[in-house]
Amino acid sequence: MTPTWYDLLGVEPDASTEQIRAAWKAAIADLDPTDRRFRTLNEAAEVLLDETRRADYDASVEPELARPTQPTPQADTPLTRPKVTGGAQRGRSPSDGSGETEAQLEARLPTHEERDSRSTTRRMLRTAPKPDRDPVTPTTPKRTVPAWLLAALAVLTAAALAAAGYLVTQPSDAAIADSTTDAQSAAERAVTTILAYDYRHLDDDQQASDELMTSSYQKKYDALFTQIAANAPDLKAIVTAEVVASGIVRSGDDRVQVLVFVNRPTLREDKTEPTIYRDQVVLTMVKSGQDWLVDDMDTNNLAG
Repeated sequence: MTPTWYDLLGVEPDASTEQIRAAWKAAIADLDPTDRRFRTLNEAAEVLLDETRRADYDASVEPELARPTQPTPQADTPLTRPKVTGGAQRGRSPSDGSGETEAQLEARLPTHEERDSRSTTRRMLRTAPKPDRDPVTPTTPKRTVPAWLLAALAVLTAAALAAAGYLVTQPSDAAIADSTTDAQSAAERAVTTILAYDYRHLDDDQQASDELMTSSYQKKYDALFTQIAANAPDLKAIVTAEVVASGIVRSGDDRVQVLVFVNRPTLREDKTEPTIYRDQVVLTMVKSGQDWLVDDMDTNNLAG
């Protein structure tokens, strides 16, 4: 039996979105981003946290998900009735072994007059005046609460209120998950623009990249691009970028770190075929208004 995405995350096929998200976070918490399982777990979560993609996936693996959850009763196992004790069952005669007949049971029950009499007696007992009692003088001396304990309780109460106020202002798990997804998509789009350039229109490439960055990171990028622009025309360099996979390194409501694996084919005048570089890029994305911008980018070449 082939394991499903549900088996990988350790959840049931009918698990809720919150249960799937919690299982995914727990599974990748201690994994290195370069670990193959990290990528697979992110892929599973990406499918199962998307309602449309999850429905398509469930339809494609329906035989795998059709697992019995409870053992079915054997056909030859007799069904038994619960045994009734401590009294008779209504409507049965003595001949079936059930004890009293309905008539005998009715005869044992109190009449309407007896019930009314008992009810009246209970009301009289409830409303009867209680006898006066002599006040009891307490023998245990009254204890006073130390001032230091009251002060400590006041401090703890204030701290609890402050913590509650802080939690109220924090974003929900759902908001963080939505922000993380948006940041990851923005990072994948940005990395293919920033890492790519063509010696025939370098100015346009630089301007397109600058629009995807914060002003602080633009300064770093422009300094690097100056060196690229100085060499690219002589080499007639043309570089493209393709995203292979991505995952979340650190999530948040307005700041997210995304790990992206990129193939970067590079063609030069002295080469007949492009050289494909494989990069591991960590992008720090920050939210600016409704957009996610690159605030930092760290690139490591994995292989040439």
